[in-house]
Amino acid sequence: MTGIPLGFSMDVLSVPLANLLPSRKVPEGLVASRKFKQIRSSIEEVGLIEPLSVTPAIKKSGQHMLLDGHIRLIVLDDLGHVDAPCLVAKDDEGYTYNSRINRLSTIQEHFMIRRAIERGVSPERLAKALSVDVSQITKKMNLLDGICLEAADMLRDRQFSAEIARVLRKMKAIRQVECVELMVSSNTVTIAYAEAMLVATPAELLVDGKKPLKLTGVSQEQMAKMEREMTKLQGQYKTVEQTYGQDVLNLVLARGYLVKLLENPSVARYLGQQQAEVLAEFESIVKTVALDQ
Repeated sequence: MTGIPLGFSMDVLSVPLANLLPSRKVPEGLVASRKFKQIRSSIEEVGLIEPLSVTPAIKKSGQHMLLDGHIRLIVLDDLGHVDAPCLVAKDDEGYTYNSRINRLSTIQEHFMIRRAIERGVSPERLAKALSVDVSQITKKMNLLDGICLEAADMLRDRQFSAEIARVLRKMKAIRQVECVELMVSSNTVTIAYAEAMLVATPAELLVDGKKPLKLTGVSQEQMAKMEREMTKLQGQYKTVEQTYGQDVLNLVLARGYLVKLLENPSVARYLGQQQAEVLAEFESIVKTVALDQ
């Protein structure tokens, strides 16, 4: 059984800046923007952490088309660098890379900060480079401490506050997974949601075995109700998760049957004359495109 092929070579190639061809025009006023200054400060302080992404070299000229890293290229040239570390795409990944891949997630940022510190860069230098308080660097550096691997894996592509990790590490691993599942499935990965679930967590699922005091403005009765509702919601989520695939299949088959049914002029005419409301519902189902995707 073969694995999925990688889109980029794992070897970092050093390419002269003169051999890198931008694939898009840089917007006017970029050099004066906060983002440019932040990236310049970061590279100046700690060096380039993320290599540029390029296409394979053009045979005649030996030049590479730049897929990602246009601002970093300008900064490197501005700082007097002669070449840049690059990852070479095995195919033309320009469309996929620039249009489909999400920007740096919180966990990716955590790993990059950890990598820089392991290379000897101090938290103070990183804070200066990223224009943030050093306490923020410390929080991001320790982001996954006390977080179980399964919960971290579900959050790997998300952007979220480091305070969510602070809340999650108060829970045992099984509860962390339950809470992250609910946040991700509802697309509500927020500190307010995490704290509400912490309050609704039974004491036996907390690391220290003690219930948190309470949320501001929430009574003990409301907390107890919240805990019951959260337990009920988790049960419903599991049930839906188990039957979702079969339910979608049934709906697709039902829709296909209705399409064939309404293509029959006699049936359509009869429903229009005798069961107009039913016909309207059938037509609404047939027009549904989400089930085809």
